[in-house]
Amino acid sequence: MAHITVVGSGPSGVHFALSALEQGHSVEMIDVGRTGSADVNPQDSFTGLKDNLSDPAAYFLGSDYDGALLPGQQETFYGIPPSKDYALEPVAGQKLLTHGFDPMFSYARGGLAQMWTGGSYPFNAAELAAFPFTYEAIEPFYTRIAQRIGINGATDDLAAFLPVHGGLQEPLRLDDHSALLLGRYAANRQLIQEKFGCYMGRARHAVLSRDLGTRKACQYLGRCIWGCPVGALYTPALSLDDCLKSPDFTYHRDCLVTHFALDENGRVASVHAESTNDGTRHEFRVKVLVLAAGALGTSKIYLESVYRHSGEIIRLPGLMDNRQALVPFVNLNMVGKHWQPDTYQYNQLAMGLAADSPAEYVHCQVTTLKTAMLHPVIEKFPFDLRTSLYLFRNLHAALGVVNVNFHDTRRDSNYLSLDVAGDARRPALVIHYTPPEGETARISANLRRLRKVLWRLGCVVPPGMVHVRPMGASVHYAGTLPMSTTARPHTVSPDCRSHDFENLYIADGASYPFLPAKNITFTLMANAARVADQLGRAG
Repeated sequence: MAHITVVGSGPSGVHFALSALEQGHSVEMIDVGRTGSADVNPQDSFTGLKDNLSDPAAYFLGSDYDGALLPGQQETFYGIPPSKDYALEPVAGQKLLTHGFDPMFSYARGGLAQMWTGGSYPFNAAELAAFPFTYEAIEPFYTRIAQRIGINGATDDLAAFLPVHGGLQEPLRLDDHSALLLGRYAANRQLIQEKFGCYMGRARHAVLSRDLGTRKACQYLGRCIWGCPVGALYTPALSLDDCLKSPDFTYHRDCLVTHFALDENGRVASVHAESTNDGTRHEFRVKVLVLAAGALGTSKIYLESVYRHSGEIIRLPGLMDNRQALVPFVNLNMVGKHWQPDTYQYNQLAMGLAADSPAEYVHCQVTTLKTAMLHPVIEKFPFDLRTSLYLFRNLHAALGVVNVNFHDTRRDSNYLSLDVAGDARRPALVIHYTPPEGETARISANLRRLRKVLWRLGCVVPPGMVHVRPMGASVHYAGTLPMSTTARPHTVSPDCRSHDFENLYIADGASYPFLPAKNITFTLMANAARVADQLGRAG
């Protein structure tokens, strides 16, 4: 059995590690691994926290109200709750030079998925056509991950776009607003499908609808945004805890990997890291190295390793991310109704907009407003405080947002590289992104279609409120070290082994040759398990 070194504790890293441990390998993981505070009053619901905490405002909004998005903050509709600030805390000395891209990095124990909403959507055969394996090859790993972490979903009209794999639990209980939307869709189903090419169904989440191991099913506490206190909403830190139970697993935290070094035969011989506490340098000898630090983190390590070995500054082309648009709406049939705090808070419904090419399907997630602190419609009220509060109370249950996701492709004009002009010992990561030709027209056409669908569902989109998010906002980064059946420089094989360094594997989104319009975390986990399985067979 092999001794494997994994860099990163995000979804790719922990599921590669778990799968490798199951096959009898020994695994050490190198990670920064920042953690947040423990959940407060885990038995309390959202309203219970407001009643029982000594300072609920500080918990929900932060001691300086930094968790609130105030009027005028138009760059996003979503704020980060204070309880999750740790997940985006930067490391000292991180240097970026960006053009057309606004990235997020996480050095948390569990990575950026510590903040995710649980959306778990498999890629289908058309979306995998650019990959060097089929849906049938990865389906067993979708099933394995679903059984391992708990994913809920249903067989419905979205099954044509979202294959129904094994291991699904039953869906969560719908809130009244989501139930009304799904009912309106059912009543207008034929028209919506035939005229607008739109399909609606239940979202799929990594959230338990029944107990799994020591984790409890969703208790409908309404606290999802601030962190699930019962572990129903899966995060990768839970799988890291499972790894730590194995005597064959070693975890090195507070270590930021900068590069790997090669031996005289061109194999990876060691990994070099710096302590995030005091800057102490560490060297870890390796037999097999797996980079799973996220597409940007992995690519930075790769770029710096090549530079330190040869002095060459290379480009890694093909950076991808899902462009997203946020579409706020008001459901006229919910005006004046009571809102429901004690429900699952993130999107409970999903919609698919069919395209001429099946791989260009547009994926939409529908979130009804519940315990979120604000909605973009509210700050537009041209009224005094009393009137605005009155309107908000009557509109609260009627508000929602559709998150629209678009696919992306690898293009040479989008790349990562290094800049050593400032300090050759600590190079800056260069990120360059240019949108594809015709993007604006494609987005506009699909948003017009979506508005018409929402109208059929009894909803209106207030004028001037659609927000197209900057590239980098979705954090679905991919494509810089792609899988290829041809051994080209800076690519990996179908089993994600580097074509340049034979004992190096790329287990995260950097290896994707195409990016569908879907949340990628579920596929990151499934592919990491697939790669670990392939390595086990080879070893």
